[in-house]
This record gives sequence, structure tokens and C-alpha cells, in this order.
Amino acid sequence: MQYRRLGRSGLKLSELSFGSWVTFHNQAGYESARDMMAVAYESGINFFDNAEVYAEGQSEIIMGKALKDLAWGRDTYAVSSKVFWGGPKPTQRGLSRKHVRDACDAALRRLQVDYLDLYFCHRPDIDTPVEETVRAMHELVLQGKILYWGTSEWSAQMIFEAHGIARQYGLTPPTMEQPEYNLFHRERFEHEYARCYSELGMGTTIWSPLASGLLTGKYNQGIPKDSRATVKGYEWLKNNFESPEGKEKIERTKALEGLAKEAGMSLTHLSLLWCLHNPNVSTVILGASRTEQLRDNLAALKVAKNFDTSLVERIEKIMQNKPTAWTHNA
Repeated sequence: MQYRRLGRSGLKLSELSFGSWVTFHNQAGYESARDMMAVAYESGINFFDNAEVYAEGQSEIIMGKALKDLAWGRDTYAVSSKVFWGGPKPTQRGLSRKHVRDACDAALRRLQVDYLDLYFCHRPDIDTPVEETVRAMHELVLQGKILYWGTSEWSAQMIFEAHGIARQYGLTPPTMEQPEYNLFHRERFEHEYARCYSELGMGTTIWSPLASGLLTGKYNQGIPKDSRATVKGYEWLKNNFESPEGKEKIERTKALEGLAKEAGMSLTHLSLLWCLHNPNVSTVILGASRTEQLRDNLAALKVAKNFDTSLVERIEKIMQNKPTAWTHNA
């Protein structure tokens, strides 16, 4: 396991990290979740990702119980939460100062920790001024409840706005962004955010590196009964895979699978290593419902030596979706 700086911050996160979206509570109960976290930690993972909305808070409760039972030193790992979708009432949603504070306190209770290492604005909030959110996050930093704050799926324009407000008023700026990034989803990460890396020093904790399982090849022959596409509430995922666009992606996935075999690795490993090949990726968040699945994902690091520039070029020929380079005129 290698460790990368979170942007220009001094925090170093494992290049592979572990998240609980979809899996904890929905696909993995407490014992399974605890065992996977233990495997992750023993393999060198030091960042565990969560959010208030995952399984309506149950995901954080499971992770918190596991953290307590595993009893790792608090100075040996980082844990996160995200704020936006807290509940049905107006004061339980969005990025107002009130909800940001209430959600942070609730996450601390569920995770059974004294502070959050990373705290994300899960989505932009068109109803709350960016300045209000920046000030709310800054207050949490001063109170010692969070160490770093960031965004998730914000536009580059909004991220620059947040940094500008922070500079103007002497507040803590966002350190990182958590965007989707994989072989099929590249435009925002590689094009829109280019200035955020070079000018703001933004770090990234990317999610869905395997495109919700598509880049494992398990959907090449249809939708397996035990996949996340069959989980209640994720019917949209099944519809995506069965759409014309989804079927086209599956054909490209089959071609990638053949290439991966030639390179001496699985499609899963090729897809993860492709993400890690980008220097603007601080950490790749893994998601798994079983220990065996997590171990297989981690095994990608064992074949990293087989992933080189020539392989990247062959991948690009199959994908044909490389974003245009960012320029000042773009």
C-alpha cells in the first residue's frame, strides 16, 4: 500500500480506501462489515468513508460500532461523513449553518468518535449561500469537530467561489472533492476540475471506480441476483445497465476484459489501476459486500507493475472517450 497527500494538505491517505455506500446495512450486516474493515486496515487502508444518508444513518452506526470494537488507535486512521440529506424536514436537509452543525454532531454520535477527519458537503445547495456553508465549516474546524472539509460533485465554479470567500474573510477553504471517476465517467474529473488541481491544490477521494460493478465484468451476461443492481432503492442502476447506452458500455467492457487478460490481470484490477494512474487521484474508495470481494480488489496492487503507459494507450483506443485538455479559452 502506498500513501498519497490529500491535495496540498499534509494528510496522507492510503491509495485505496474503504467506503460503506450501498453495502453496510443493505448488503452487509455488522459482523461482515467489521470483518471487512479489519481486512482493510490490516492491508494498510487508513481512510474509511461514510455519510449521514447511507442507509439512513445505519451505515455510520455499524461503522462506529466496528471502530469501537476493533479499538484501533485514533491516530492511525481517518474517517469521514457527508452532510446534505439528513431527513424529510426542512431543517434536516441542505447546507445551512444549522443542518451542517446538527449533522456533524449526529455523525460523531453514530461513528462514536470525537472528531471527523474529513467532512464533505454531499451536494451543492442552491438554497444556501456558499458563504454561509463556508463559515459553518470553518466554525466546525475551530471547534475541533472536523479537521478538513470538502465538497462532493460541486462544479469547479462553486469550488473556486468557496475558496475565494475563504481567502476574503480568512476562513478555512475546502481541501478536497469527492467526485465519481472511472473509465466511463471522466469529463468532470479530467477536464472541468483541471484548474482546481493546479491552482487550488485540491485533493480527491474518488467514488465508483468500478462504475457500480460494471467494470468488474459481472454484468456482461446479464444482471446477477446478488448484485447491487437488485438492491431495493437502486432500480435506477438496473435500468442504466439495460438501456442502449448501458449495453454499449457492456460491449466496451468485454473488450477491456480481453485486454486485461493479455496484461495478466483481471478487469477489476485494470480498472482500479487505471484510476490510480492519474496523479490527481488522492485515494480510490473501494466498496465491497463480502470479505472475498474486498481482498480481490486489494490484490490489484500486486499486479501494479504490469500497468504501464502502453497499456493506457490501448485502453484509450477501446474507450474513445478521453476528455479534451483544459485550456484558458475552454
